[in-house]
Amino acid sequence: MASKRQEQVAELIRRNFGVVLQSEGSYIYGDAFVTVTSVLVTPDLSLAKLYVSIFNTEDKEVVLNRLNREIRKLKNSLAYRIRNHVRRIPDIAIYMDETLDEMYKLNQIFDTLEETSRNNRGEEE
Repeated sequence: MASKRQEQVAELIRRNFGVVLQSEGSYIYGDAFVTVTSVLVTPDLSLAKLYVSIFNTEDKEVVLNRLNREIRKLKNSLAYRIRNHVRRIPDIAIYMDETLDEMYKLNQIFDTLEETSRNNRGEEE
């Protein structure tokens, strides 16, 4: 369970990293739409794990790799924005959040099952 301070720092990073991605992201990964879905901060506040969702692109791994290649630039931009709120700027690690993708896949499966069920009921009558 995260402490109140961890949650505060995580929310601060989530909001500000979203702004960093808006301002500098298009130079790094192009037209893809990247959003920060959640941030987890270690108890000592030295590492922030950022989970991002990536849309509007065919190859999400390429976008994630470009973000990780430019992690130093992104961290510096984040540090500039939050430097007055934290004593130490945590290291950042970016991970893919596939929760929304899984949700869409499950919805498609349920829709297919429902359609199949309707077709089977129609044949029985």
